[in-house]
Amino acid sequence: MIGRLTGILLEKNPPQLVVDVKGIGYEVDVPMSTFYNLPANGEKVTLLTHFVVREDGHFLYGFSSAAERFAFRHLIKISGIGARMALAVLSGLSVDDLAQSVARQEVGRLIKIPGIGKKTAERLLLELKGKLADALPSAALSVEDNRHDILNALLALGYNDREAAAAGNLLPAGISTSDGIRQALKVLSKS
Repeated sequence: MIGRLTGILLEKNPPQLVVDVKGIGYEVDVPMSTFYNLPANGEKVTLLTHFVVREDGHFLYGFSSAAERFAFRHLIKISGIGARMALAVLSGLSVDDLAQSVARQEVGRLIKIPGIGKKTAERLLLELKGKLADALPSAALSVEDNRHDILNALLALGYNDREAAAAGNLLPAGISTSDGIRQALKVLSKS
């Protein structure tokens, strides 16, 4: 198993990198979230990795954080979700956003990712339910925030995304849904 690579970044061609580790160039596929945070070519880089051996080849996937690798490993366990699709999911959503989408069962956020249809999104939500939020406490805490319900209520009342978000940003953390809606409506009525 190859669990981590530390070496010199030789090439960056999204989504693939070449990392030189003591004279051996490892080709590593990474999600775009990792790709955007890479140093310049010629600089030292450390990636957590996941190594896959299939009959048609050996593949190495790299991640800048343990949370990304954790989410990737859970995604590829789902029937019909391969490594490429898992990378697409992690390129389209941060791990925290993915955990929140799963906790809130938001199909809409997932179907915006290229290659993810409604049925695949529903399967992802079902299979990942309870797995990501438990491992990522920051995502679990933000899921408990009632802002999402408040924003949805404002949207249902006919306010646009910008107005609802602006009113939601003025609310204190941990406010109940009903109090949040009341306060947001007061703010919106004054503008």
